[in-house]
Amino acid sequence: MNDKLIEAKRQWAREGRLLTGTVADPEHDRLPPGQLLVRDWPVLDLGAEPDVTPQKFRLDIDGAVENRLSLSLDEFMALPQSESTSDIHCVTQWSRYDNRWRGVAARALLEIVLPKLEAHHVLFHSFDGYTANVRLEQFDQPDVFLVHEWEGKPLTRAHGGPVRMLVPRLYFWKSAKWLRRIQFTISDHPGFWEQRGYHNNGDPWLEERYG
Repeated sequence: MNDKLIEAKRQWAREGRLLTGTVADPEHDRLPPGQLLVRDWPVLDLGAEPDVTPQKFRLDIDGAVENRLSLSLDEFMALPQSESTSDIHCVTQWSRYDNRWRGVAARALLEIVLPKLEAHHVLFHSFDGYTANVRLEQFDQPDVFLVHEWEGKPLTRAHGGPVRMLVPRLYFWKSAKWLRRIQFTISDHPGFWEQRGYHNNGDPWLEERYG
């Protein structure tokens, strides 16, 4: 991992960098406070891009669920597939509109694994050791996907391929790259950046950049 980059981001959190002190309503304001539109898709990671080949790929869905899964890439691709278009918003201030995705909807996955009644949180684990947490109701949304295509092409390694999370209503650090495991939990478990000064929720329109 890039220790200098991580410490720089922790310093951002301590200083409240990029905060405007304003809020917005996603029903009326497409661009969250303090964000700038871009046309490209910037690449951000912890300093290393794991080489997750089709042979190495394995996705486990476990924890507080009735039906645990452990999927190869072929088995993942055999799940019901659908398409979605959404905007994405990075805590580093950029936003990109109208991204076209293809993958497995979170709601389709929920119908298979059936979370237990006591499950209220979800923790994403990546092949590089990264983690990100969301509440179950944030995962259970129509625009949340496990994606493998962007703009009609396979998701590149730099952008988290072969499979990454997509949680577009939250800052993009919640959309974990190189997805390895989805863990349903009873209690909350703050993820990598949440443990280093970032907000536990991450709503862009409330400008929840830092905790």
